[in-house]
Amino acid sequence: MQNIVILISGRGSNFEAILRTSREENWESQCGARIAAVISNRPQAAGLQIARDAGVEAIAMDHKAYESREAFDAALAEVIRRYDPAVIVLAGFMRILTEGFVKEFEGKILNIHPALLPLFPGLDTHQRCLDAGCRVHGSTVHFVSPVLDGGSIIGQAVVPVLPTDDADALASRGLVYEHQLYPKCVRAVAEGRVKLVDGRTVMDDDTARSLTIFGV
Repeated sequence: MQNIVILISGRGSNFEAILRTSREENWESQCGARIAAVISNRPQAAGLQIARDAGVEAIAMDHKAYESREAFDAALAEVIRRYDPAVIVLAGFMRILTEGFVKEFEGKILNIHPALLPLFPGLDTHQRCLDAGCRVHGSTVHFVSPVLDGGSIIGQAVVPVLPTDDADALASRGLVYEHQLYPKCVRAVAEGRVKLVDGRTVMDDDTARSLTIFGV
């Protein structure tokens, strides 16, 4: 069984999308993958209860209880190792992971960023897109590297930027397709159809097509 561990800090709408898709597509029998655990650095995160209600193990690890970022990441890694994960999914996990953590799980950690990387890494992506006059925007799933939002790209969802858009409208349009893209990417990595090799994403043409979404 290919175990998936999901890290959250809040409700985790992308976690919910992955959970829902995994159940609808019956990943356990269809591709031998399952969500083994959900871990939050915030004990009151709503996503923990969502996980429990779905019968998924939910673990709270308050980062404030650790003396340093390195100490928290070491404890987090210890818990994650118990599940021997094929994929570690960041779904609204509001922590920057240390280089040591990232290197230990290299090729297994996925994140989704609300922009078409390498454009607009960091924060305020929707307003920055509008300010730049872009005609398209979207989201990117990528392997996590020690460079913030700098890991190799797995899949992207593209939406048009409309003349009437403000940042909230653009974000809402993109979120619909984030919830489609992320589960597809997680499954593809869990199935071994997508791999990180020498710092580059490797997949076949059919998989690449399936991980490119054009929204409206």
